[in-house]
Amino acid sequence: MHNEEPGREKDQQPEDEAKPSLASMIGANSNIAQNADGGIDVLSTVGGVRGILETVLPGFIFILVFAFSSNLTWALIASIGLGVIFMIIRLARRSTLIQSASGLIGILICAFAARHTGNAKDYYIPGFYTSGAYLLAMLISVVIKWPLIGLLFGFIRNEGVEWRNKADRLRRYQIATWIVIGVFALRLVVQLPMYYMDHVVALGVARALMGVPLYAAGLWFAWLVSKPAHTAADGTPGPVTN
Repeated sequence: MHNEEPGREKDQQPEDEAKPSLASMIGANSNIAQNADGGIDVLSTVGGVRGILETVLPGFIFILVFAFSSNLTWALIASIGLGVIFMIIRLARRSTLIQSASGLIGILICAFAARHTGNAKDYYIPGFYTSGAYLLAMLISVVIKWPLIGLLFGFIRNEGVEWRNKADRLRRYQIATWIVIGVFALRLVVQLPMYYMDHVVALGVARALMGVPLYAAGLWFAWLVSKPAHTAADGTPGPVTN
């Protein structure tokens, strides 16, 4: 007869039991959507038409009101008010609040930055930091040969991180990550001079055009570039020939 502690055997878990990998956690928390033929669904990935409107319109309304009134307060009220309206619409339709809530938080941060300095152009400062942070993270991932786009797309394509053992797959994901790096770099290269030259209206228009539309285009090209050379019948990547 063994003197085992009650419940001890039940509580013990194998060390290798179903612990999520970094790749799976990144993929599970991503918004990347696929269409029926296994390709990337760009529109769904960026939140659909409603998601695009929720992302683009508040900033566009801000710069529109400011351009016509030159009144920072009214421009901020219009921008925040629109974000709140989007939240109310989602609540009324009982749909997910994640995108509109994160969008509203972003608007509030931008509004605080502009209100703190009293300068309308500072509404766009948080966006510079965000683009810079993403750009730096992706650059580091490329240098250490763990490209972030590979971790994301690799999970979606059921490759896990096995693609790192194949020179061609690693190269493709490195290039795909460089494409997205280019998106963030282009934003900074185009918009920072506008900021320092006080071209507020031009900066607002550029931010709207180079936001979701440019990101979606970059993501789509990254998906195409990183596409496996061969695909199995079930849609999972097959063997790749170098």
